[in-house]
Order: sequence, then C-alpha cells, then structure tokens
Amino acid sequence: MSELLAIQNETFNNLLNDLQIGDYIPSANVQALIQAESRFIKDLKINVGNALNNTQYLNRKEALLIALAVAVNEKSTLLQDSFTNLAKEAGATDAEIAEVIACTALMNTNNVFYRFRHFMQKDFYNNQPAGIKMTIMMNPVTGKEFFELVSLVVSAVNGCEMCVSSHEQSVLQHGSSESKVFEAVKTGAIIKGLIAVLA
Repeated sequence: MSELLAIQNETFNNLLNDLQIGDYIPSANVQALIQAESRFIKDLKINVGNALNNTQYLNRKEALLIALAVAVNEKSTLLQDSFTNLAKEAGATDAEIAEVIACTALMNTNNVFYRFRHFMQKDFYNNQPAGIKMTIMMNPVTGKEFFELVSLVVSAVNGCEMCVSSHEQSVLQHGSSESKVFEAVKTGAIIKGLIAVLA
C-alpha cells in the first residue's frame, strides 16, 4: 500500500469516527476514491467537519439537526442514525428530532405540490385550495425561525424554487440573517455530497 493510499484510508476512517459510524462497509464510491488516491477524501472530511463543528451562525445542535433533515430527505439510514445520536449529544430532545423528521416529510409533500403549481402556471391549479394539513408549522418545538430554516434547506435540496423563496423570506421575518441562511444551505449541500459518497 502506498503512503498516500494509507493516508486516504486513515482520513476516511477518521471521518467515520467523527460521525460515530462503526461497521461501515465501504461503498463502491468510497472504494473508487480511495483506490485512486483521490484528494477529495480529504476535502470531504474538511467540509463535513467545518459544516458540523466550525459554523459561525449555527450552533452545533442546529447544524446536526439540519444534517439530520438532509439524511432523512435522502433516505440515508446510516447518517440518520449518526446525526440523531450526535444531535442528542449536543442537546437535542426526542421532540426536536421527531419534529425535524416531520418537517422533512412535510417539505417533501409541499415541494412536489408547489413545484407542480410553479411548473404549470395555470390559474385553475393556483386557485385550488391546497388542502394539505400543516398544523406542525403553527407552534414548532424548535421555534419558528429554525423550523423555517430546516424547511428552506430541505426545499433547496429538493429544488423547489417557490418553497425556497417563501421559506427564505419567512426565516428572515422571524429574525434570522442571510448569513445564517447561507451557512445552513451550505451545510445541507455538504451533507448531500457526503451521502453521495457513502451510498
């Protein structure tokens, strides 16, 4: 084994340790990157570490809950378990974990529905009542600002322009900043990239 290959293996294992992931069988994507001695392994570890630990506008619990939302959205049970445990260590309650899961499910519903309306641009569809129950949004345990922030990140991952615009405006109205929005979306993007490698 070359020295660089050994370093890549160590870097990847350190990433798994940081995420408290054990018994992981490397995916074909991971194997391809390590065997090619790709520098991306180091980039990935740095990006994930920065997204979860070195944020300026998100605290660690918030970053981990956003990461959890993306893991749920992308159906990564491996990372869902990891981020659930890490978020609880950072102070997240069972109610907050459950709310992030519910918020992600609701955004999957809304992203499809409102993307359809946006694509069609027909008065008939736009004038019909949505008829989608969303009582979870009324008094979220994570607070309105953070609930809207998670909604924004999931909507960005799912590519719903209407939902992204709406939730970005709502986040700012609830006292957040564009800097926090930017950091949250970047965190979501990095976790989606991590899932692509681990899958």
